[in-house]
Amino acid sequence: MDDVKQGKRSPESPCLKNNNSNKEQDRFLPIANVGRIMKKVIPGNGKISKDAKETVQECVSEFISFVTGEASDKCQREKRKTINGDDILWAITTLGFDDYVEPLKLYLLKYRQLEATSLISQQHYATIGEQAFALPFSSNSINTQLHHQQESIDSVEQW
Repeated sequence: MDDVKQGKRSPESPCLKNNNSNKEQDRFLPIANVGRIMKKVIPGNGKISKDAKETVQECVSEFISFVTGEASDKCQREKRKTINGDDILWAITTLGFDDYVEPLKLYLLKYRQLEATSLISQQHYATIGEQAFALPFSSNSINTQLHHQQESIDSVEQW
């Protein structure tokens, strides 16, 4: 409570509540991840205090909640249940964080390209003549199913 009086933390700060509470901790990004990200931008011999990590953890988590809440409100107004990357970009713009929009658009574009490439490489095809058809399963999954069916037939024959 002394931190609040000294202006170090706001009264609604989750850190002032029961630190053992799992519900409060679930709101935050893992402290180890926050520390790793912070370590990437400081000199190799630099150190980060526990208090600094906790402060950044709280701020980043609050920022994510703030942006996600705005995007969620938009989706609810549009009667949609899923927040997508474009909703996040819209929320960031609406909330006045315009400097982040262009780098995030570029990141989202690269992510979608990578995801599309990954899906294509995982896609399985069957050919009939010269025509290729995408299959919703792999030939290995068919062989596995056939093997299990044959085992079932074999076990019934033993009766």
